[in-house]
Amino acid sequence: MQQHQRLLVLGASGFIGGHLIPHLLKQGYRVRAGGRHPQQLAQRDWPGVECVKVDVLKPDTLPEALAGIDVVYYLVHGMTEGEGFAEREHRGAINLAQAAEQAGVKRLVYLGALHPKGADSLHLRSRSATGEGLRRGSVPVTEIRAPIVIGPGSAAFEVMRDLVYNLPVMVTPKWVRSAMAPIALPNLLHYLSGLLTLDDQGDATYDVAGPEMMSYEAQMRRFAEIVGRRLYILPVPLLTPGLSARWLRFITAVPTSIAKALIGGLKQDLPADDRVIRQKLPQTLLGFDEAVRLALSEEREQVAEQHPARASVMRRRWQPRFAYYPKSDGASAVIDAPVERVWQEVCRIGGRPRYFAFDPLWRIREAFDALIGGNGMDYYRRDPDRLRQGDRVDSWSVAELTPLRHLTLLFGMKAPGMGGLTFELRPHGQGTYLSLTCWWYPSGVWGLMYWWAMLPAHVILFRRMVANIGTLSRRPGGSSSLVQV
Repeated sequence: MQQHQRLLVLGASGFIGGHLIPHLLKQGYRVRAGGRHPQQLAQRDWPGVECVKVDVLKPDTLPEALAGIDVVYYLVHGMTEGEGFAEREHRGAINLAQAAEQAGVKRLVYLGALHPKGADSLHLRSRSATGEGLRRGSVPVTEIRAPIVIGPGSAAFEVMRDLVYNLPVMVTPKWVRSAMAPIALPNLLHYLSGLLTLDDQGDATYDVAGPEMMSYEAQMRRFAEIVGRRLYILPVPLLTPGLSARWLRFITAVPTSIAKALIGGLKQDLPADDRVIRQKLPQTLLGFDEAVRLALSEEREQVAEQHPARASVMRRRWQPRFAYYPKSDGASAVIDAPVERVWQEVCRIGGRPRYFAFDPLWRIREAFDALIGGNGMDYYRRDPDRLRQGDRVDSWSVAELTPLRHLTLLFGMKAPGMGGLTFELRPHGQGTYLSLTCWWYPSGVWGLMYWWAMLPAHVILFRRMVANIGTLSRRPGGSSSLVQV
C-alpha cells in the first residue's frame, strides 16, 4: 500500500488513536479522524487532518466518513459505556463492515486483544467477537492482537501507576501473578503503521508482544523501583477480579468500567507468538524498564494534549504524583442569550454574586482552608467585570482565557491534587451553549477520597451555577438582579 492512499481512524479520541494519527502524519499519510465529538478532535494539533462526526452504532453516519477512504483503522471500544458494551461493540463492528463494503474500502485494520484458549473474560470475548463482526463483510481485515500496552494513557499502565504511587502496602489477588509480555507504545505503533506496507491478501491476524514475559506483580515491582517507591505486596487468594474492580475505584482514577474490564482479562496468562510479524516488520523491541521510563517522560505533554482548553496550565502545573486521568463533573445548558452576554456574566465570577449558587458552601470551604493555613479567605479581584490571564479571583487564578470561548480557573485552596473550573461557550442558533466542567487530578488515595467527599455537593452545585448564569444572562440588570439559591 502506498502513502497516497487515504486513511480513516475510528476511535481517534482514544489512547491509541490519539497517538496513531500523529505517527501516521509523520510518515506522510493523509488521515481523516472519526469520532462522536469532532469539535474536540479539531482542537488537537493535527495539521491537515479532517475531523468527521461518526458513530458506528448509527449506520447513517458512516457513508460520509468512509467516502474516498482506502484503509480504516478500527479502534472503537465500548468499555466506558457500562452494561451491554459487548453487544454494542459487536453490532458496531457489523455496521462498519457493511458500510465499508458499500464504500469500496480496501482494508480494515483492527486492534484487538490476545485471547488464549479457555479465557472467559467478557472483555477478551468482546474483543474477539468484534473482530468476527468486522470479518462478516467482504473487505479484508487485518487484526492485531495485543497484550498490555506501556504508554501514557494506557488504562492498564495507569492502573499499575496509580497502585504503585498510592499504595505502599498492597493486598493483591491471584490475578496479579498472570503473565504476559507487555509491549511499548512505539513498538505497537510501528506494527500498526507498518501493516500499510504489507501485501497481505484476504484476512490476516498477527499476535504482537514485547520482549519480556512477566507477571503483573513483577511489572508493579519493577515500576516501583524505577520511580523510587517502596512496595510491599501481600497475596490474598480470596480476592476475586470482581471484588478487585470495585475496590480499585477508590484507589485509581482510571474509569471504573475500564478497570473492571481489564482486570477480568488478567485472570490467566496471555501468551503471544509474534514471530511472523517480527519477521515482516522488524524493529528493536523496548524492554519493560525502557518503555516505562519513556512513558513517564511523555505523560505531561500527553495530559496537556488530551485537554486543549487547559493545556497551558497542564504543562505548567501537572506533576508525576497526580493521576493521569482526571475526575470530572459539571453541567451544561443552552441559554437564550448571545455569547457576549453569557461571557460577560461568566467573567464576573468571584465578584457579585460571587460563585452564582450556594454561597454558604463556598464560605465554609474557604473558612476551612484558612484554618489549615490556606488563602481561602483572601478575597480579591482586580476588576469586578473583566478578567485577563494571570488574574487572581480570591484563591483562584485565571489559567486560560480565550475571550468569548473559554475560561479556566485554577483551584488555589489546599487539597491533595490539582483542579479547576473550565467554562466553554459556543454559539447555538440565536443563543449560547455553555458547559461548566470541574476537573480534578487526585494526588494519591487522599486526593481520590477528597473528590468522593466533594461529589455530593458538586452534583447540585454546578447544575445550579449554570442555571443561574443563564438567568443572569437573560436579565437586563445582570448580576445585581439575581437572588441566589
